[in-house]
Amino acid sequence: MLANVNVTKLFPAAYKAQMAVEEAVEEAITAAGLDRLAVDLVKLRASQLNGCAFCLRMHTQDAIKNGETAERLAVVAAWWESQYFTPEEQAALTIAEQITRIGDLHTAASPGVDVESILDDKQIAALTWVAISINAWNRIAIASHYPVAP
Repeated sequence: MLANVNVTKLFPAAYKAQMAVEEAVEEAITAAGLDRLAVDLVKLRASQLNGCAFCLRMHTQDAIKNGETAERLAVVAAWWESQYFTPEEQAALTIAEQITRIGDLHTAASPGVDVESILDDKQIAALTWVAISINAWNRIAIASHYPVAP
């Protein structure tokens, strides 16, 4: 069990550095011309896999503001079994899972999405950074026991 210590308050410089990473990731998203809903899906899926309630709530709200539907949100956890997501979104979700489960990569089942035939190198790189960044945020929020109340 993690100690009940808010790491962001005790070492604010590290938090600021993570914010700088997030700003650079936002620039990469724009430079790669990524669809905002695909980015939201990456953040949601990684947060689901990591069990980060704080980030799930935040990025669900963001996705809804960006036009996401309740039906699609309901099936993100089993996206590969639905027909709700475009090939680009499926590629983004594949990247989210590959980065989040990087330690299990050699044993995890592949969803069968050919990411490189769907996205260009810039898009793959930007989505990889989105997944890396949200995984860091998940760990910060979980380790710091960020409150999640209605």
